[in-house]
Order: sequence, then C-alpha cells, then structure tokens
Amino acid sequence: MSRPVQARRLEGIDKNIWVDFVKLAATYSKVNLGQGFPDFPAPDFLTEALTRALSGGNHMLHQYTRAFGHPPLVEVLAQFFEKLLGRDLDPMTNVMVTVGAYQALFCCFQALVDEGDEVIIIEPFFDCYESMVKMAGGTPVFVPLRPNSPKDGKLMSSADWQMDPAELASKFSERTKAIVLNSPNNPLGKVFSRGELGLIAELCVKHDVLCISDEVYEWLVYDGKQHIRIASLQGMWDRTVTIGSAGKTFSVTGWKVGWVVGPNRLIQHIRTVHQNSVYHCATIAQEAVAQGFQRELMLYGKPESYFVQLPKELQQKRDWLVQSLDDVGMKPIIPEGTYFLVADISQFKSDVPDVPNSDEPYDYRFTKWMVKNKGLAAIPLSAFYSEAHKNNYTNFIRFCFAKEDATLKAANDILQKWKQEKISS
Repeated sequence: MSRPVQARRLEGIDKNIWVDFVKLAATYSKVNLGQGFPDFPAPDFLTEALTRALSGGNHMLHQYTRAFGHPPLVEVLAQFFEKLLGRDLDPMTNVMVTVGAYQALFCCFQALVDEGDEVIIIEPFFDCYESMVKMAGGTPVFVPLRPNSPKDGKLMSSADWQMDPAELASKFSERTKAIVLNSPNNPLGKVFSRGELGLIAELCVKHDVLCISDEVYEWLVYDGKQHIRIASLQGMWDRTVTIGSAGKTFSVTGWKVGWVVGPNRLIQHIRTVHQNSVYHCATIAQEAVAQGFQRELMLYGKPESYFVQLPKELQQKRDWLVQSLDDVGMKPIIPEGTYFLVADISQFKSDVPDVPNSDEPYDYRFTKWMVKNKGLAAIPLSAFYSEAHKNNYTNFIRFCFAKEDATLKAANDILQKWKQEKISS
C-alpha cells in the first residue's frame, strides 16, 4: 500500500519502555523490582467485598452501571474528598470513575489540550504524560527537578531534588494550557512541599493555566510528611483536575479503577471523552472499591485504617531496601513517598563499562545487563526524562519496594553476592 496506514498523531510515540522491560524481566529475572506493583496480597476487607459482590444476591452488579461511575462509589468518593479538600462536592458532577488513573490521564489530555497548546511537565515524569500530550496535539514543555547534594554527608533525599523557581516561571506563556503535577512523584518519590505547590499555584492563577494533578500515591507518604492537595490551595479548585487510583490506594493494580475529581466546568469535557471511548468501567470492581472506601471513611485517621497501616509497612520495606543498596555501594535517594526508590549506580561502572558514542543511554544498558547477568530487574531513570535531558541522568535506576519481605531478601542476596564478587575480583 502506498497510502500511510499510521495516523500522524502516533508518530514518535510507538516505543514503550514497559513493553521492553516487562518482557526482559519475565525472561531473565529471579527478582523483579522493576514494574510498580505489589506482590503481597490485597487487604482482606477488599477481597471479601469483591467476593460478596460476585456471589451475593444482587445480579445487577453483573450488568452496566452508571457510565460516569457506579453511584455508591462516586458518592463515597465525594464524601471522602469533601473531607480532604474542605469543600462540598456533587458526586454526579464533581467525580468521574475511569478505567484506572491511566484512562483518567488520557481523558484529561484529550478533553483539555488542543492543537498548539503547551503543557508543562516536571521532570522526571511518568512516561505516558509526554505521549498523551502529543496525541492530543499539544507540545510538552519540560522543567527539571535538579539534585542538590546534602552537605552533611547523609544520603540524598527526594526532597533534595528541586525546581529553579525562575526557570519554572519562564516556561509559562500565553500558549501554556496546563501543567502536569505528580506528587508524590513517580519515579523519584518526591512529595512537593507547600511552598513548592504555592509557587505552582501562583503561576497557574497568574497565567490562567489548568493543573492536571496526578495524586495516585496520595496515601503513600513517610517520615511524618504530609501530602498537600494542590486543589485545596487558594484559586486552584476551579482550574485543577485531581486523579486517583484504587490500584495504588488498595494495592489492587489489576482492578483498574481510577477517578477524577474537579469542578464541573472541567469534568463535563472529560465525561465527553469517556462516553465516546471507554464509556463504562467494571461494575463489580467499582462496588468492591466503594465498600473499601466506606470502611476507610469510618476509620479515617484511626490506627486500624488501611491508609494508616499501609504506609507504615511500606516505610519499613523502604528502609530495608535503602540499607541493602547502600551496603553494596548503590547510593539510594530516600523517597518521601510512593513505593519507588532511585539509586545512583556510578560505583558500578567497572562492571558495565560505558560505550562511547552509544545511542543507548548507560542506565538502559546497565539494567539490561543486570537482569540478564544477575537476575535482578529495575528500570532506568532516563526513561522518565525527555529526549533533550535524558543523557543528563543516566547514572540512576529505579527500584520498586512494594514487595513481600521474601522478595526484598532475595534481592539483597543477589546484591550481597555481587558485592563479594567485586571484592574478590
């Protein structure tokens, strides 16, 4: 055929790191700390809710529900976010359920970004942001978080990665339609401070810019840190869409239940994209998630709440992996949130020598070598950067620590064996 088959909007976005590295991990890894999903069980109260929905007497749970969200789920989400945002919410107009946060993001970009619009993305970023902006006809504009080494010799924290306020301000123009905020941030684990969010909010209000706020790790914050929702700041509710995920909230990534919360002036357009694409999300999964949130609403702030227990458990796993990596010479950057941890691999360059003038970033080659030769899977950090900035961050890789203790111990065994091999060679 002489006529092109591929739509122009797909040009340059056909490659996907997850396709490549998931295949590598499945083929070679003994321990997979790459892809971000827990390998421990979902909470009993949630799986029991799913069982009740499946086997109970309400046969209508096997049929279509409301297209924009199962009524029990949007109602309890509205109640929950009223508490978190300090404002009244209409479950029918301020909340919409999606097939995971991924579809929520896609709907937002398709609904709110037009041809020629610029969208500011803070680096490092979850890779789909760039592709989805381009598919919508927009132009991504990147502003990096840059590391500042601590002066006291301590391990670096994700809080040490910061934006230059003047550089951020310079990215806003009359062409700027939106900024994408991801706090807590994947891959870095950075929890943006009130001051940092205030700067973003001030610029959004000044330039009449929307904010697409990806907050899927909102409950996974550590060391007494507080997750602040940018929609709660002055002037931001009317210009912010907040995205959440049951997969990250309840450790059920395979259920693919997400949501958007925001003013109807924005949500109405996101509903239009949803009704003309996916249209509907699995009723039974929505019912079980609704019951999970009803439980958490009753237990809000109490020690037995899953939203209190899970971050405590994950902080212990984080600390264990930090110690394990530091002991072998991979310098971890301690995350304030999420279930990801970035480590500096500079001291391991003798194991995987750099190749001058290579088209492939060093961290890509390192992670491929590591999974094939050591059986340990991770993700290269440069995958979370734009093409222009990718080569500035090739000495880092990302690990996921939302794993069983046995999985983390197996990873430590690999690292310790590797360390001994380095000492004896």
